[in-house]
Amino acid sequence: MMTQEVAQELRETAALLDAFPPSTEALRALQRTVNAVQAAQVWLVREMSERGEHEAEGCSSVKNWLRDQLHLDAADAHRLIRAGRTVTDLPDVAAAADAGTISLEHVDSFGYALKHIKAGIVIDAQDWMLQLASAAEPQQLRAATRELRNITYPDDLDDRWQRGMNKHDVHLSPVGDGFHLTGFLPASTGAKFATVLDTLSAPTCAEDDRPTSERRITALDQLLSDVLASGLPRDRGVRPHVDLTVDLTDLADNPDTTTGHLAGFGAIGPAQLQQMLCESDLTPILTSGKHAVLDVGRAVRLCTTAQRRAVRHRQDDLCAGPGCRGPVVHIHHVVYWSNGGPTDLANLIGLCPRCHSLVHAGHFTIDPGTHQINRRLTPRPARTRPRQPRAG
Repeated sequence: MMTQEVAQELRETAALLDAFPPSTEALRALQRTVNAVQAAQVWLVREMSERGEHEAEGCSSVKNWLRDQLHLDAADAHRLIRAGRTVTDLPDVAAAADAGTISLEHVDSFGYALKHIKAGIVIDAQDWMLQLASAAEPQQLRAATRELRNITYPDDLDDRWQRGMNKHDVHLSPVGDGFHLTGFLPASTGAKFATVLDTLSAPTCAEDDRPTSERRITALDQLLSDVLASGLPRDRGVRPHVDLTVDLTDLADNPDTTTGHLAGFGAIGPAQLQQMLCESDLTPILTSGKHAVLDVGRAVRLCTTAQRRAVRHRQDDLCAGPGCRGPVVHIHHVVYWSNGGPTDLANLIGLCPRCHSLVHAGHFTIDPGTHQINRRLTPRPARTRPRQPRAG
C-alpha cells in the first residue's frame, strides 16, 4: 500500500471514530488500519533497502537504521525486513496486507512457510492459508504452516525423532536449596508426563488460587508419594524408601535446632526436618552418635489408612487452616511425633501443603485440645539454651 492510500485509510478511520461508533466497530476499524500501516512500513523498508537510503544517514544496514532511528528491537526490525521479501514473492499476501485484512504476524507466518517449504507448494496453498489468516490468529496460521511442512516432508519427522534418541536423559543434581532437574524426554514419554502433571496440577476448586508452579510441584510430590506407597521393585525383600537420618539426643533435647541428613541430598534444616518427620513417605533413622542405630521404622508414626479417612471425613476433606479451602493432602501430628505425640486420631489434623509448611515454619500454632489453628502474631523467640556438645 502506497503512502497516499495509507493516508486515505487514516482519514476514513478518523471520520468513523468521530462518529462515536460502537466500541466493537471502532476496534475492528483500528486493527484494520494498524495492519495497513504495518504493510506500508514493510514496503517503505523494502524501498529504503533497494535505494540504499539508510547508508546516506550513516547506517551500515537497514536493520541498524531501524534500531537507531525507530528504536525497534532487533527481532522486530528483522521481521519487517523479512516481510518485505515475503510480500514481493507472494502478491496475494501483499494485497491482503495492504487491505488490512491480515497482520504483520500473519505475513511472518507466510515467510516461515517460504523458508521451510518449496515456494511452489506455498503458492498452491496460498488461497486456503489466506482464508485461515483472515479468520484466525497468527498462532493458528503458524501451526497450519508447520503441519503443511510435516505433510510435505514426513521423513524430517523421523529424522528429528532419531536425533532426539541421543538426547534421552534425566538427571537430578542436589544443590544448596533443593534439586536441579535437567534432561530430555522422548515425545511419547514427555506427552505422558505432561498429561499426568497437567491433570494432577489442575485447580482443585474455584478458590484454589495457588500459583501454577506450586500446583505442579505439589502434583509431582503426590505422584512420587503414591508410587512409593504402592511399592517399588524389592531389593532382597525390602521395598526401597527415602532415608532420613537424625540424632536422637539432639532431636529430644533441641528439636528446634536439630538438623537431619536426607539420603541423596544432604543436610536439611530444623523446620524442614520436622515437616518431613511429621508426614512423608520416609524411613527416619534415629541414631545416637554417627553409627549406632537405635531404631529404624515408621509403623507407629504414620497414620493408618482408616485414620486418614477418618480425618478427611471429620474435616469434609478440607484443610483445617484458617480460611483455607484446599484439599487435605498431609495428615499432621498436632503434638509432633518427634516430641512424643501419639499417632492417635485425637492428635491428627488434615492440612494442605501450603498450610502444612506454614505450621512447620512457625507461622501457625495448633491448640492440642481443640485443633484450632491460629496465626502467630509475634516472631518465634530465639532459643537461649545453648546446644549441648555431642559426646565424642
